[in-house]
Amino acid sequence: MITSSSNEKIKQVIQLNTKTKARRDAGCFIAEGYKLFCETPVSLRRAVFVSAAFAEEHPDISAQNGVQLVSDSVFRKMCDTRTPQGILTVAGMPQWKNRDLLGKKGAPLILILENLQDPGNVGTIIRTAEGAGVTGIVIGSETADIFSPKVIRATMGSIFRVPVIRTHDLTGVIAYLKENHVTSYASHLSGSVPYTSPDYTGGTVFLIGNEGNGLSRELTEQAAYRIRIPMEGSVESLNAAVAASVMMYEAHRQRTI
Repeated sequence: MITSSSNEKIKQVIQLNTKTKARRDAGCFIAEGYKLFCETPVSLRRAVFVSAAFAEEHPDISAQNGVQLVSDSVFRKMCDTRTPQGILTVAGMPQWKNRDLLGKKGAPLILILENLQDPGNVGTIIRTAEGAGVTGIVIGSETADIFSPKVIRATMGSIFRVPVIRTHDLTGVIAYLKENHVTSYASHLSGSVPYTSPDYTGGTVFLIGNEGNGLSRELTEQAAYRIRIPMEGSVESLNAAVAASVMMYEAHRQRTI
């Protein structure tokens, strides 16, 4: 049992939980909790830590090869959550390529996220994307780290199944998608086309901008169409995750009727 927080393994976990650079350098991130332990593919499990209390209640898991036992007090220091569940997985980052965005069958349905800052929004979008049948997500270099603890918790395991690619060149990705017959739709306040009007049964990519400033002019100009979600009352716009969900499920509706 590890009983000191100065242990090198413990220090590495804390670094992975708190620093983006540490995660990128190691190619790993932390997935806290029993559900995320179960959701992490065995091939991506780099290490598993359990608290002494968890080990007593779940001897079947704690006895598995490679599972490291940690004292309860040290385990709490390793975690990002206030009430740890007693199990923590060090997971390797899934590796995806542009071609993975297109899916394996049917018309691609893709999201591009530009400069989203709220980790909760990003995680919620990834989870909702899986539910709506999205084939892939592209995020800009200024978007919140998708492997931060808050994003990972919000995805509830979808991070392992939805292809997500980070890039400095969003316009290049749009050009790649256009070559593969994927039409781009910018969610924009100046959009003249109601979001329910276009036909999304063919290859489709929705462009979602920053929570406060929306899409940049550069990315907006790359879109084939500008669409809008009607607003009533004094509301000017929706939360980015809500707006993305509305459009994803409109595409899902069209593809399943």
